[in-house]
Amino acid sequence: MTLPAPQQVRADLDRLLPLFESRYLQPFQQGEAANLALAMTYSLQAGGKRIRPVLCMLAAESLGAPVEAALSCAVALEYIHTYSLIHDDLPAMDDDDLRRGKPTCHVAFGEGPAILAGDGLLTEAFTVLASDPALPPSRRVDAIRVLGEAAGWRGMVGGQALDLEGEARTRGADPVSLAELQVIHRLKTGALLRASLELGAIAGAAGAEDRAALREAGEALGLAFQIQDDILDATSTQEAMGKRVGKDEGKGKITYPLLLGLAGARNALREATERAQCQLRSLPNPHSLMALATYLAGRSA
Repeated sequence: MTLPAPQQVRADLDRLLPLFESRYLQPFQQGEAANLALAMTYSLQAGGKRIRPVLCMLAAESLGAPVEAALSCAVALEYIHTYSLIHDDLPAMDDDDLRRGKPTCHVAFGEGPAILAGDGLLTEAFTVLASDPALPPSRRVDAIRVLGEAAGWRGMVGGQALDLEGEARTRGADPVSLAELQVIHRLKTGALLRASLELGAIAGAAGAEDRAALREAGEALGLAFQIQDDILDATSTQEAMGKRVGKDEGKGKITYPLLLGLAGARNALREATERAQCQLRSLPNPHSLMALATYLAGRSA
């Protein structure tokens, strides 16, 4: 039976998240640096929607593979995402003191331990992938390469650097263009979302055509996700988001609503979501992924 998107997403989260949660804290239960482990698990357990792990597991399932095949990839993605949030919140970056309604890692543990917690999660992600016995060696190397590219200077880190440069340009009355903003979004947010689907493709032993479809869908979903983030930052409340809102405008950051207006930003969001769904339709079992794409475009937090 095909469920409407919200019910389908709820049903998928109910069956996938317990599996993910049974695994993601395991590496931090033993080790000499207990306080560092505490800082890492504090941020991992701060909540969040687990979008990247769920996308990864659903991508594998869309190919007919069991979701367990993608579990290590899902865990590695969440480690990278959480590390990026810890470092984004630092005073030298976005200087946020609230994340998901809780004090950010550097507020709770201090700036030095927070930097190290991010470093620990970043490196543990690759340890988890390299140690996955369910992935044949060639696919393990492929997964490590895809994650490294998405997380590094050609992906998320590069996007953050361009974002910082863009803020400085805006303060100097030389704001970034729409094309430049699209590059920032593609790298800063889109690269890891694209990798979520591509790692699911690797875990699910996808053929070239299905892998390309998932990669293209991930590219479009990543853009849609960041546009919706821009819209929510301009329209939502701190209570709904669990973090400060309106900070983009306060820092002079260029966003989709600022360049296109709210109506134009919502049109761009709809177009990006439709591009993703168009790619997903060709997969053997796309319903859950398409439902999640619909849900993400309408999310309120």
